[in-house]
Amino acid sequence: MGFTIGGIREKRTGSRRRVRTTECTAVAEYTGLWGWDVVPGARAAGGRCSCGDPSCTAPGAHPLSFAEPVPAGAGLDVATKAWSEYPGATILLPVGRSFDVIEVAEAAGRRALVRLERMGLPLGPVCATPTGRARFFVAPGAAAELPQLLYRMGWDDAGLDLHCLGAGAHVTAPPSDLGGLGPVRWLRPPTLDTAGAPPQARLLLGTLAYICHRTHF
Repeated sequence: MGFTIGGIREKRTGSRRRVRTTECTAVAEYTGLWGWDVVPGARAAGGRCSCGDPSCTAPGAHPLSFAEPVPAGAGLDVATKAWSEYPGATILLPVGRSFDVIEVAEAAGRRALVRLERMGLPLGPVCATPTGRARFFVAPGAAAELPQLLYRMGWDDAGLDLHCLGAGAHVTAPPSDLGGLGPVRWLRPPTLDTAGAPPQARLLLGTLAYICHRTHF
């Protein structure tokens, strides 16, 4: 059985081939369909990072310093070439270009997601990590605006378990493994409507803050 992206067809033959095909398909979707850059990342096993630094502070969760990014718009052939050069690399998405990320505890994120959907508010992609975190993709610039937004909403001194990732950060994308702990998975996968135009943080922040506060207390 095969798949087609951008008119290129690849056959799946064998377990090793299936793993590589899955990764290349995901990279080509992120770059070709959703318009995101992708960066090959280190992987971790047994608490050790493939970068070789025994004091690595983010094993299996940082870019490979010697690997070239796969740019937005690249197709399956480019993704396949990149991952053949760095077999087993994790799929990392640079934050601050097409989106920023609001991160909360997964339990709070799932509750907030249900409420936001019922309210009919615009939503972007949302993923969950094996460390129990939910990550909401929002418009770029949210990290810089977050303190002021929380202040205006009266949540600035609430001690919320809510953080924002901005320019310079990277997030591990499905189906890659995060630091040897398990795969990242989509709670709300990207679509053509949401990938290129994630919502402004202010539209989600009130609900996220309220649910985080209720979940904590």
